[in-house]
Amino acid sequence: MTTEEKLKKYQDWLFKCSAYQMALSIIGIDKQTVAPEAGASYRDERSAFLAGELFSLETDPEIVALLKDLQEDSEVDAENKRAIQLYYKKAQDTLCIPKEEFVAFKKLCDESFDAWILAKSKADYSLFAPYLKKVIESQKKLYGYRKSEKSIYNQMLDDFEPGMDEEKYDAFFAALKERLVPLIQKVTKAKQLREDFLTQSFPVEEQKKFMEGLLEYLHFDSSWGYQNESEHPFTSWTCENDCRTTTKYLENNVISAILSTVHEVGHAYYEHNINPKYDGMILSEGVSSGMHESQSRLCENYLGRTLDFWKYHYPKLQKHFPKQLGEVSLEEFYQAINVSKPSFIRTEADELTYPLHVLIRYEIEKGLFNGSISTEGLDKTWNAKYKEYLGVDVPNDKVGILQDVHWSDGSFGYFPTYALGTAFAAQFMQTMRKDFNVEKLLEENRFDEIMNWLKEHIHTYGFRYEAPELMKMVTGEEFNVNYFLDYIEEKYTKLYQL
Repeated sequence: MTTEEKLKKYQDWLFKCSAYQMALSIIGIDKQTVAPEAGASYRDERSAFLAGELFSLETDPEIVALLKDLQEDSEVDAENKRAIQLYYKKAQDTLCIPKEEFVAFKKLCDESFDAWILAKSKADYSLFAPYLKKVIESQKKLYGYRKSEKSIYNQMLDDFEPGMDEEKYDAFFAALKERLVPLIQKVTKAKQLREDFLTQSFPVEEQKKFMEGLLEYLHFDSSWGYQNESEHPFTSWTCENDCRTTTKYLENNVISAILSTVHEVGHAYYEHNINPKYDGMILSEGVSSGMHESQSRLCENYLGRTLDFWKYHYPKLQKHFPKQLGEVSLEEFYQAINVSKPSFIRTEADELTYPLHVLIRYEIEKGLFNGSISTEGLDKTWNAKYKEYLGVDVPNDKVGILQDVHWSDGSFGYFPTYALGTAFAAQFMQTMRKDFNVEKLLEENRFDEIMNWLKEHIHTYGFRYEAPELMKMVTGEEFNVNYFLDYIEEKYTKLYQL
């Protein structure tokens, strides 16, 4: 078989895989947004079947042999070779798993999500605990098939952020704690900023009207993007021109849906801006979870929480809510949306305390997989860590252990990337500011120019390079956590006049 014939066979296989992936993605989006609850069991069983069919395609011995052959073929171009190497690694990681166990796990994850939704609605961890235990036991068994020298949790960390492990994350979080904890203590003792006006009643229908203008400003075009609502905001996609985001409206928290939207649009832009020639293949995915979160956190915090962003948007928000915000100045509003104080909800946490929310989840995950923490009484473990790290007493499971969706589908090892991505973003912003005045663009409704810079320097490459390599390409240096720490110290020292 010639190289051309082998590549044709490879491309045909890619198309089939992408068709199954598209179907599963749309079913998953539907499940979390509009699908009727009563049909869950029927859908879950068939979704698991489709996932099994995709599993068979991806682990077909003939295809695995083809991938191995193409890896060593000198006539294959660099981009295809990179993709083929990634597919081959993925096949090696899953080939060892019995198909029936893989399908059973997918069905379990769907059932676990359903249980999480119910448990959260009733603020009762006991309804979710049996499913969480099964998911963890299943993950341990499935990862065990790899026969890796790494611990199971280190394998999980590496899957979400290639090259990362507990040792590196421990050092990363130690660096954060060293400078963030003293700063948090100083802020706590400082004169507190007013924020009570943010928790008045802001009718959801009026919030949605404001959101229409915000999405237009963000250039989240309906030709390639679509926003819906879900219990936990997320972004999903089928290709560069079909990116779906969700947000969640809270009547007594006007800023929540706004910042969730800006966050998720950051994810959507990453997928939309990847080179279209990668569509339908593994290179069309973001480099890593940390790199993906760097784009969403960059949009949410380094753009969406700035004074200049709100110089443009605040007058419009005031028009929608004159009674609530008419007497509140722009400066007061800006300070309020950046107030730092210990809280319960990670997705609504301020920039300063946010890494501690992630650290708590990281420590719990490590314990769940090294045997030092059990799913039984995990709600109490959670509450104890929130008391230790943030000094708050968690009132119920809904705002405690049940607040995040990630554990329901076995996404252990993902949480640390939120903090890592936040730090990545600070370094990218430092570089971006060398090219133009970011604040001026935000104030002048030129958000698309910022996205174009991110597209050119980061998004377009997709998974062509590993995160450390891409970081050096963009910024000219290795990742340095001090860019984030310097940024956060400067911001909160000024905000609280320390």
